[in-house]
Amino acid sequence: MAVPLIYNLRSVRARWVSAIVAVVGIAGTVGVFISMLALAKGFEKTLVSSGSPQNAIIMRAGSTSEMTGSVTLDQVKIIQDAPQVAREGNQPLVTPEVVVIADFPLKSTGTDANVQVRGVPETVLKVRNNVRVVEGHFITPGLSELVVGRNVPSTYSGLELGNTVKFGGGTWKVVGIFDAGGSAFDSEVWADSGVLADVYKRPNYIFQSVTARLTSPDAFTSFKDTLTADPRMTVQADREIDYYAKQSRNLATLITVLGSLVAMVMGIGAVFGALNTMYSAVAERSREIATIRAIGFSSGSVVLSFIFEALLIAFIGGVIGCLAALRLNGVTTGAMNFQTFSHMAFAFSVTPTLLGIGMIFALIMGLVGGVPPAIRAANRPVVAALREL
Repeated sequence: MAVPLIYNLRSVRARWVSAIVAVVGIAGTVGVFISMLALAKGFEKTLVSSGSPQNAIIMRAGSTSEMTGSVTLDQVKIIQDAPQVAREGNQPLVTPEVVVIADFPLKSTGTDANVQVRGVPETVLKVRNNVRVVEGHFITPGLSELVVGRNVPSTYSGLELGNTVKFGGGTWKVVGIFDAGGSAFDSEVWADSGVLADVYKRPNYIFQSVTARLTSPDAFTSFKDTLTADPRMTVQADREIDYYAKQSRNLATLITVLGSLVAMVMGIGAVFGALNTMYSAVAERSREIATIRAIGFSSGSVVLSFIFEALLIAFIGGVIGCLAALRLNGVTTGAMNFQTFSHMAFAFSVTPTLLGIGMIFALIMGLVGGVPPAIRAANRPVVAALREL
């Protein structure tokens, strides 16, 4: 025979002060835990969305990022001639790019941050067809013009539409703002590749990477085989979506590990709060427990009753923590991408899966904090407790 659940609900209401302490501890732990996971998820989501399954990125063999890549103009021509490359008319959809880093002050702190500046040709909008200019116009080939991602004007000083800025020894005018669908490109500055190479005194026949749009996602394997079989091609080819997934892995893992450690430390405190609440309940209700046992309820029923009470407190704390973390969904922040050493803006991503993980974490804390007091309640001597009546 189970103890009526209404008994536990009334008990929590009667001891609301100690219950609130436990609820707040669990809610804070769950909120921090979900927030850190959402931070890592947002960073990963932003980078992964930069890649297309139909695009291939080509860099120097052994390169871990575009910053260390090197592809010659002769190799670009071989890539353009590959049969797996998509074409628009007679034009191969290939974008050889120059990638550099420039310092711009953050609006939030005034300190300089590394911004990735990408030199692109006219074909870039056809290769990355999720990018569209939303204000102004695209760069004119041969001119010192910039188009910036939609996160750039709100993140860095001096890069608003119409402004003139100086970096790399050149003077540039911001002529447009583009939207890259929430990808990492939204934190980049784009310029004409030839002009950018000249300003940075780089040879105009060397590029950091080449991105090619293929005839279909299934064409990647044969495309890669075509390049690796050519002795002139000292390059490596990756699916663009896989490349950006690798870029996100290190920092996302670091954030997740640190967030988990912080949550574990806070979780220990929350568990002690739950233990204190439940042990106090046991001490205050010793005669109630004895009476319940005397009228026929088993010790197992008492254990389950107290565990349910602890889980109820944990559930309430978990829900509050989830609601608090949910307010961060879509909030933009920024971090350094250690692969490219450039600053990148991205948004917290609170997903249903993360909310579910947070609730499970809350219930585990409630279970750990509820079992020892429940066992103690069930083992209290019935006769001795009844004598206190």
